Amino acid sequence: MRKLLILFLLSSSVAYGQRKLTIDETVFGPGKFAPKTITGSKWVKNSDAFSSLDSTYQNLLIREAKSNWQAKQIISKADLQSAIAAAIPSDKIELRRFPTSYDWIDANTISFDVTGEKKSYSIHYDLSKKQAKVAASVPNDLESATASNSQSKTAYLNGNNIEIIDQNGTKVIVTRDTVDGIVNGTDKVHRNEFGIDKGMWWSPNDKLLLYYRKDESMVTKYPLPQWDTRVATVKDIRYPMAGMKSEEVTLQIFNTETGKNIQLQTGEPKEQYLTIVTWDPSNEFVYVGVLNRGQDHLKLNKYNAQTGAFVKTLFEESSTTWVEPQQPLIFLPNNPKQFLYQTDKDGFNSLYLYDTEGKLIRNLGYKDAVLTDFQGFDSKGNKAYYVAATNNGMERHLFEVDIKSGKTTQLTETNGVHNASVSSSGQYVLDQYSNLSTPNKIQVINKKGNKTSSILQASNPFNGKVDLPKIEFKSFRSPDGQTPLNARITYPLNFDQNKKYPVMVYLYGGSHAQLVTDRWLGGLGYFDMYMAQNGYIVFTLDNRGSDARGRDFTRVTHRNLGEAEMADQLVGINYLKSLPYVDTENMGIFGWSYGGFMTSSLMTKHNDIFKAAVAGGPVMDWKYYEIMYGERYMDTPQENPEGYEKTSLLNKADKLNGHLLIIHGAQDPVVVQQHSMDFVQKCIEAGKQVDYFLYPTHEHNVMGKDRIHMYDKIAKYFDLHLKK
Repeated sequence: MRKLLILFLLSSSVAYGQRKLTIDETVFGPGKFAPKTITGSKWVKNSDAFSSLDSTYQNLLIREAKSNWQAKQIISKADLQSAIAAAIPSDKIELRRFPTSYDWIDANTISFDVTGEKKSYSIHYDLSKKQAKVAASVPNDLESATASNSQSKTAYLNGNNIEIIDQNGTKVIVTRDTVDGIVNGTDKVHRNEFGIDKGMWWSPNDKLLLYYRKDESMVTKYPLPQWDTRVATVKDIRYPMAGMKSEEVTLQIFNTETGKNIQLQTGEPKEQYLTIVTWDPSNEFVYVGVLNRGQDHLKLNKYNAQTGAFVKTLFEESSTTWVEPQQPLIFLPNNPKQFLYQTDKDGFNSLYLYDTEGKLIRNLGYKDAVLTDFQGFDSKGNKAYYVAATNNGMERHLFEVDIKSGKTTQLTETNGVHNASVSSSGQYVLDQYSNLSTPNKIQVINKKGNKTSSILQASNPFNGKVDLPKIEFKSFRSPDGQTPLNARITYPLNFDQNKKYPVMVYLYGGSHAQLVTDRWLGGLGYFDMYMAQNGYIVFTLDNRGSDARGRDFTRVTHRNLGEAEMADQLVGINYLKSLPYVDTENMGIFGWSYGGFMTSSLMTKHNDIFKAAVAGGPVMDWKYYEIMYGERYMDTPQENPEGYEKTSLLNKADKLNGHLLIIHGAQDPVVVQQHSMDFVQKCIEAGKQVDYFLYPTHEHNVMGKDRIHMYDKIAKYFDLHLKK
């Protein structure tokens, strides 16, 4: 009897262990059920060894080739704490864990940043001496702090102006603009399109500071109501809508020795985009991608850094659709007269080798690989490494290209999404990857003989805890009959093909995004998993226009956003409708932002498919969207009135059929609330019922604990309308 009781208790605990996700876990689940990994892995400089943090985040470990990659502790958090206290006795710094964002300066020294009560510090730590020294320090409250290469000076923003502070605390005022709408040094230029993520660049010799100066004083102010006071207030943002007046941006250089500013002579018209800003290694020149407002003609220009004078146009790139520069130039470490430039002008984003006079030396692209992440060079500077999308965008692999010959070698082979890097000797690859059936694997590949050494093999983090639904990849053909489309289908728990199930289609569909890849869970979101566990077939397809598939896959959407995308989505939807276990009378669709636009488009233009839908932060008319993104794909309303009319949903509200819930952030500065409010008004005028929910304190997306509330609302909305 005792044995039977124990067996019963054990079986009960196992049954209890396997459960569904809770609604809270749709938001916090990715951290809770993350596959085991190693954190902070870095190749040690000039050594066939790499470091990482241990599982407690308290110690730094090293694994060396000569020791067969066995882990050995080399530094503890306590070591750092003692050394920092000795080096900075005048400030209080408390490390909770070993810094994850460290770098190897050489084989014996690491650098990292720490923040004290008074200042922020850049620290160099000598492993052999267990000593720390302060490389630089700045006050804690500096906005957009940008340190010079030697860290002797730091540029930062004071309101809309730039100041510089040196290591002695001496401040220099760079700009003194007081006009509302003139902003210096900000990365919020051209609304962060074109890969822009900074607004100030130090010259290699630290003497010159290059920066953006944005004049948006002529751009229309757009009001965003704020609800955090008894009497609501209005926050105005500058929001240039498609076809309206745009900001005017220039590039300035401040000379720290003379105290003078000069302007790069980037010319007319003033409404243009200044992109991929890059210093020449000689400090003498600056390179700028000058893109016209129509975004179909790029000039890579060279400017004199002392005078600002235009030197020459190195080359030009034009397109019947658009040109979209994303990355600054990359100069070769062993040849300051040559650089790498990225473009998809020949079909797939690739590296091109140019000299500083503009001569194309060679195309370093490889087949249909789409470069997604440049990794750097070997120690001699003869080879470059990059990660690229392959297998119709489903996978990511590491490639090595010989710069002189162009010979390219794929260094990772196992199917999946790889995040890999190469040791400075070029002999070893630290490879971390996952695929649909592999949560996480970390290994070292010896390029000689292609031998692998396993570092970590993560188990399924859901085992014994949560019931994981079955996930499958599907492949379709676009209506053009040629283009492969990737999709993912997730089945309900305890799936029975003799039953019928409601469907939730989740989609995005816009550029620079990809939802289906051969990674762990296939890219499945935790809300999607929650819905599958609660009885839904969940389906996602990446249509033409989405990311990592090359130029032609993207450009088909030009001037008619949503049309080719919907045609592709219908291929997947028709497949679903053909399945005997799909309840075609109870299908729902959900998308956010561009996905909200797609959802609303399908609910009006193909209104006999979905019984219920949720559109979050939806674009309802592209004439309300901002210039930089909107005009790239649609041109201006004046140039493309037919396209704007066709893609607008405001004039199609009378075609709405089924139950539509629109969710919007009340402070959304991206897709302003006017989109959804105008659509609701059109629904009222057409006698169409529509559901609406506002999140008063959120911008373009609903984040934090409120996101749980949002997912709960969406799940209940679908349950209300799709479950019998």
